Amino acid sequence: MQLALFDFDHTLTDRDSYARFLRRVASPTQLARARWSIGPWLLGYRAGLISAQRLRARVTRIVFSDHDADEVCAHGLAYANDAIPGMLRPEPMQRLAWHQTQGHEVAVVSASLDLYLHPWCEQHSLNLICNRLEARSGKLTGRYAGRDIGRHKADEIRARYDLSRYDRIHAYGDSHEDLAMLELAHERWYAGKRIA
Repeated sequence: MQLALFDFDHTLTDRDSYARFLRRVASPTQLARARWSIGPWLLGYRAGLISAQRLRARVTRIVFSDHDADEVCAHGLAYANDAIPGMLRPEPMQRLAWHQTQGHEVAVVSASLDLYLHPWCEQHSLNLICNRLEARSGKLTGRYAGRDIGRHKADEIRARYDLSRYDRIHAYGDSHEDLAMLELAHERWYAGKRIA
């Protein structure tokens, strides 16, 4: 039995799906507030002073706090259907399809959101490990349900899968948040190139 693990943004896609989804869901007021309050954080991220995890948490809180959970889920389904197909990179998607035709178990492991990844993965018969948003009384809190899995991908994979059951593990990623996941694999792909 074999397992293939794929990061989503910039591995299966050619762009960041998370930021585009945030812009789609945010109100004009939230977008304006985000530009002012996130701008310095974004510069810090680009300079390597602020982690992707901290930036995601801040933006998520601003955009999703107090939104109707069902409404945002509907946005996620629409996004999965009409936006994600145009972001997909042909070569990694062919690789993913090859794993499926070989009968391998295939999972997407992403710091992006279940709101759109869950319906997309269901459409493609893929397992999913990703960030989920917390909801209370039908409203989103702007926080994650659990921790941000970005830098904890390997831990989440180990919690979900008994890796000793697999004869071979393949992993595909593109960022430092994927490195621990790649270390779990026998065959590792980084930024489209096989590294082991």
